[in-house]
Amino acid sequence: MPDVDRPRAWLLTVDGAPQSYVDLDEPAYLEFEYVRRLAHALDAAAPAGLPLDVVHLGGGALTLPRYLAATRRGSRQQVVEADRRLAALVAEHVPLDGAAREIALHTQDARAWLEGAPDDSADVLVADVFGGARVPAHLTTAEFLAEAGRVVRPDGLYLANLADAAPFDFLRSQIATVRGAFGEVCVIAEPGVLRGRRFGNTVIVAGRRELPLDFLARRVAADAFPARVMHGSALERFAAGARPVYDSGAVPSPEPPGGAFSVG
Repeated sequence: MPDVDRPRAWLLTVDGAPQSYVDLDEPAYLEFEYVRRLAHALDAAAPAGLPLDVVHLGGGALTLPRYLAATRRGSRQQVVEADRRLAALVAEHVPLDGAAREIALHTQDARAWLEGAPDDSADVLVADVFGGARVPAHLTTAEFLAEAGRVVRPDGLYLANLADAAPFDFLRSQIATVRGAFGEVCVIAEPGVLRGRRFGNTVIVAGRRELPLDFLARRVAADAFPARVMHGSALERFAAGARPVYDSGAVPSPEPPGGAFSVG
């Protein structure tokens, strides 16, 4: 869907759920709040302008890869998108140009591709995979996170976009699962989501090193829709009693309530 307010901007929806927004004239412009939060974490991964090796699981319209190509020229990016028809549609309507042409696109299942990726090959791994409006079950498990941990370098970051609502059974289990692979974890979300007032996106940032908490807190607090960073004892209380998820018992993320992510 074209954006009538921005000449070369497009909104991609899948089954009625908004998946991506891109502005071909201004690739650093990020419309969705959760995408801005992922971008803040990418900004924190290394000093400004330095190229990164990044794996994106889930392509959509390639919003974050285009952002990174514009802000960190020379970055080596691997994008994995399982939906071949979607990848073809994006290539037709919003093709890569300029520095973004260096992005490598793989039309394959995200976990299958990750299992074949080299050890210690990514500075950042971004998991933003939705089948419609739900995260597939096989991308929520300790076995999947073990592969992510193998691919991410010791000083790298793992980022994930998730969606849930109170009582947060899915999110809490994901915190426990990610912590098992990376150790250091924080969660970014709007206060209304964390207080259980509505269904919404949450971003997990994880790594084996001290996380850039102050940087992230400043950035997300300054957004148009401010968010907060939950970590330390607050995160411990939030996730208390949650257990990691394994392949044998995995389920997709919760079905959003009607209208939660719809475009009217």
